Amino acid sequence: MSRDALLSATHLARHYQVKGGPFSKPATVKALVDASFELYPGQTLAVVGESGCGKSTLARVLTMIEPPTSGELVISGHHVSLKEGQRPPAELRREVQIIFQNPYGSLNPRKTVATMLEEPLKLNRRDMSAGERREAARAMIEKVGLRPEHIDRYPHMFSGGQRQRIAIARALMLNPKILVLDEPVSALDLSIQAQVLNLLGDLQDEFGLAYVFISHDLSVVRRIADDVIVMYFGQPVETGPAETVFTTPRHPYTQALFSATPVADPNRRRERMKLKGEPPSPLAPPPGCPFAPRCRLATSECTEGDPPLNEVADGVRVACIHVDQAMAAHEASA
Repeated sequence: MSRDALLSATHLARHYQVKGGPFSKPATVKALVDASFELYPGQTLAVVGESGCGKSTLARVLTMIEPPTSGELVISGHHVSLKEGQRPPAELRREVQIIFQNPYGSLNPRKTVATMLEEPLKLNRRDMSAGERREAARAMIEKVGLRPEHIDRYPHMFSGGQRQRIAIARALMLNPKILVLDEPVSALDLSIQAQVLNLLGDLQDEFGLAYVFISHDLSVVRRIADDVIVMYFGQPVETGPAETVFTTPRHPYTQALFSATPVADPNRRRERMKLKGEPPSPLAPPPGCPFAPRCRLATSECTEGDPPLNEVADGVRVACIHVDQAMAAHEASA
């Protein structure tokens, strides 16, 4: 399998203008700041962080729903250059598909499964006949674990797990290379979560798919991810191989985030790191490091500049000037 990157993001940013009062100037909300990474065939890249950290904004940029305010996005060797409101080229839309958190909300309740699965083919594969589209939809519905007769039913006739399988089938109809999964199992029961995750793993092995898996469930992320990006206040603060980051978190925010994850072992205890205060307002970001107001290791130096992501070890990059102190504190509490 080629190790050429399917997707390359360099310093991606996404800003929004927010209107103020009648006599005030519009404010700028920096929802995504300086995200850089590469994605390869068969790789699962997880993006984690608390609500409002920019995970879903990154998903919208990667799927070309919204253009980046700055930075460079390259998909399958093609530089994505979009203006606000402009639709991406059809060949790029086929490369990247997205699966949303709520499967029922993303499915048209007035259309049968067959109609929804055939629709992408109607728009993008004019060379296919109606019979060929029908057969392709039937084959895909079986591939995601549903029965052929399900193809003529409506979304309300299925369970949540079945609806998510339908959403996955629809996303795969154009043979994409990349799937962006935005909290794809968080609305499902635990047993159904496991089934859908197993399905995603089987499909990845069969088609060589690359996944960008966005989630707040760290136990799921640790199970499936090859690499992970930890985000805070719109920007990555730690990136690297998932097992390394989970075993040895180096950024103070990553340590606090992971310490809140439940452990299914009554004999294993670890200290919970409680963060002080609330995340800063996006309309009034703090000077320097955005995590400094809540960080137990913060000094006046932290407010002088926003630290860049620097490689510290084993392919791990961390945006913190107090990495050594954070590591020592983590080892002492382990």
